[in-house]
Amino acid sequence: MPVEITWQTIALRILLTLVAGTLLGTNRSKHGHPAGLRTTLLVTLAASISMIQMNLLLPTNGKPHDSYAVMDLMRLPLGILTGVGFIGAGAIVRKGDMVTGVTTAATMWFSTVVGLCLGGGQLILGSTAVVLGYLVLSTLRWAETKLDEQQRATLTLTLAEDGISEKALRDLLAAAQVHVRTLSVAYLLSEHQKRFDCEVRWRSNKEASQNPAVLHELAHLPGLLKLAWKPVGTSPI
Repeated sequence: MPVEITWQTIALRILLTLVAGTLLGTNRSKHGHPAGLRTTLLVTLAASISMIQMNLLLPTNGKPHDSYAVMDLMRLPLGILTGVGFIGAGAIVRKGDMVTGVTTAATMWFSTVVGLCLGGGQLILGSTAVVLGYLVLSTLRWAETKLDEQQRATLTLTLAEDGISEKALRDLLAAAQVHVRTLSVAYLLSEHQKRFDCEVRWRSNKEASQNPAVLHELAHLPGLLKLAWKPVGTSPI
C-alpha cells in the first residue's frame, strides 16, 4: 500500500467499490431479502472508505517521537469487519426449526472483505473476489435446487381401533423411503380409536414436491379418521 495516493486513485477505488456493491446487492434484492442493494452497497463502501482513510493516515502510523500514544491504523478496518458481524447477525432469523438469512449475512461479510481489498488498493484481488462472489450467488443457487436435502415432518394419524398396525405403518413408510425417527401410539378406548404420532424424515431436492407421495396412500387407509401433516426444518436460502 503506497504511503501517498492521489485523488484519481481514490476515485478509481470508490468507483470499483460501487460496482462491486451493486453486483452483490442486486442479487440479494432480486430474491427479496431485506438486506439488499442499499445495505450491501453501504457496507462495501464503509469498508472501502475505511481502508482509504487508513491509507491517508499512514504517515501518522506508529509512535511519534514526541508522544506516548501509539497510532495503530489496522484497528480501523478490523473494527469495520467486526461491526459488520453484528449487522449480519441481525439478518439471521430463526423461527422454530427454520433458519433464514444466513446467506445474506455471509454476503454482507464478504462484501466487507471486498471493500477492504478495493479500498486498500488491491484492485485485481478485489475485482476477482467480486466476480467469484457473484458467480457463487447467482449460479450455485440453481445447483442447490438439484441437490437432495433432508426434509422433516410430524405425522399424526387417528384411526379406528382395528386400523393399520404400528408395524404395518412402519413398513409402509419404509417402502416409500420415509424414515421414522420416533413413533408413539395412544389408544382412545372410550372412542374405540387409536392415534399414531410420528416424526419422519426423507430426502428430496428443492424442485420436488415438499410432501412425499406416500401421503396420498396414507390418506386412503381403511379406518382413517384424521390425518395431520406438518413439515418442519426447511430453510430457504
